[in-house]
Amino acid sequence: MKDGVNGVALGVFVFFFLAVTVLGFLAARWRRAENEHSLDEWGLGGRSFGTWITWFLLGGDLYTAYTFVAVPAAIYAAGASGFFAVPYTILVYPLIFTFLPRLWSVSHRHGYVTTSDFVRGRFGSKGLSLAVAVTGILATMPYIALQLVGIQAVLDVMGVGGGENTNWFVKDLPLLIAFGVLAAYTYSSGLRAPALIAFVKDTLIYIVIAVAIIYIPVKLGGFDDIFAKAGEKFTATGAGGLVPAPAGQWTYATLALGSALALFMYPHSITATLSSKSREVIRRNTTILPLYSLMLGLLALLGFMAIAAGVKVTNGQLAIPQLFEDMFPDWFAGVAFAAIGIGALVPAAIMSIAAANLFTRNIYKDFIRPNATPKQEAQVSKIVSLLVKVGALAFVLTMDKTVAINFQLLGGIWILQTFPALVGGLFTRWFHRWALLAGWAVGMVYGTLAAYGVASPTQRHFGGSAKEIPGIGEIGYIGLTAFVLNVVVTVVLTFVLKALKAPEGIDETHPGDYTADAGDPGVEVELPPATAGTSH
Repeated sequence: MKDGVNGVALGVFVFFFLAVTVLGFLAARWRRAENEHSLDEWGLGGRSFGTWITWFLLGGDLYTAYTFVAVPAAIYAAGASGFFAVPYTILVYPLIFTFLPRLWSVSHRHGYVTTSDFVRGRFGSKGLSLAVAVTGILATMPYIALQLVGIQAVLDVMGVGGGENTNWFVKDLPLLIAFGVLAAYTYSSGLRAPALIAFVKDTLIYIVIAVAIIYIPVKLGGFDDIFAKAGEKFTATGAGGLVPAPAGQWTYATLALGSALALFMYPHSITATLSSKSREVIRRNTTILPLYSLMLGLLALLGFMAIAAGVKVTNGQLAIPQLFEDMFPDWFAGVAFAAIGIGALVPAAIMSIAAANLFTRNIYKDFIRPNATPKQEAQVSKIVSLLVKVGALAFVLTMDKTVAINFQLLGGIWILQTFPALVGGLFTRWFHRWALLAGWAVGMVYGTLAAYGVASPTQRHFGGSAKEIPGIGEIGYIGLTAFVLNVVVTVVLTFVLKALKAPEGIDETHPGDYTADAGDPGVEVELPPATAGTSH
């Protein structure tokens, strides 16, 4: 590790950070609408983004600082078991091809801004809608925090903020500045800011990965040497290996499957999806987004490269930034650090917007102020987006950074429990609203308690997301076990409630809503400019 501040790398980092800050504020004038005071405009970019903007936005949304920092860090620490992120991003695209176009169509026709809007409209249940909204907000908070951890990891490696004994305010000042800038341009420009910045972010990431996958192996003697040194480390420590150990294969498979099911349940994924201008944009994106999975596979190899390069860090989150610091010329290390930093800003902005939209539409409007105007909705959402970021910042400043990924995985356990209501509701009205709510509650309680009972060398609770599967005896992903319990309870109670003729609620959607595209008869009539963003 180099001593002091890496001035050249810091200078390059600051240059790109200032560039995207300018873009973030200029985005307020990009594709400006006549009526800017609605969630359709501030929170969904006017539902106007085409194929390539959506591709960059979804890529910037899904492939985050978590991707750049935590996935290779997991491989650096535990070996091939950290590759679970690669198969789950391969599994996810055929899955979303089946339901995202349907969600876009029904949301466009009825003016839905959030998944909770759809659940309320489909099942006629504000209680179920509230459960989905609260889950989305809870699951998003640690995800935003993880992005800020990524920025902080880069700043630490560059030597910014001083050592461990430095006054906390001085140490965290750079992160506070980055947070302040993010909060300001998100408030000003809404979803248009991350959409515009995503172009810069993804371009930098592709450049860094292309250079790293060629340049670093050349300096380290080739992939043969890299894998040999990684194998030696894992053989000596017994911590996994170049292939998952037999005892960990259930964990690997269930974590990959559960993560694939959960990825597009996150509010930020849906927010980016609903910003598209047509159903066909969504269908095309599900076919070209796998290009990011190719990048992810190459990125994951950086964990093995860090081992071969002799990177030694006490916090695994610093492994890849330190690898870049050690292997690249200072100026290109700055480019790599900028890619990670901007890779945190884009998703953090989208996540805070998505969480704010959930609060505004499904808590504030449904339960506090039902007669709120579109302008009031947009203003409340802007304020809540700031509060969400403050909460994530507080998490980063007060919690142990090494557990950030575990809290994000806990969020995955929670958000997966909304799958039956959302995806099930897109294809069938058979499930009873009360059964869905009971299934959600069982999944949430089991998942949280099971995760609470998992210990690790660094923490007594929430030390991981895998535990013995009841009745099977294998160690598996807690989220998937909770999901299975959720579905079983939902199905059984649906039979019972239907037999008892319990009231099912009013479905405000129609079969044609799920296949409608922009311009189809009836679609545009539902969303005149004066009422865009209101609930039906």
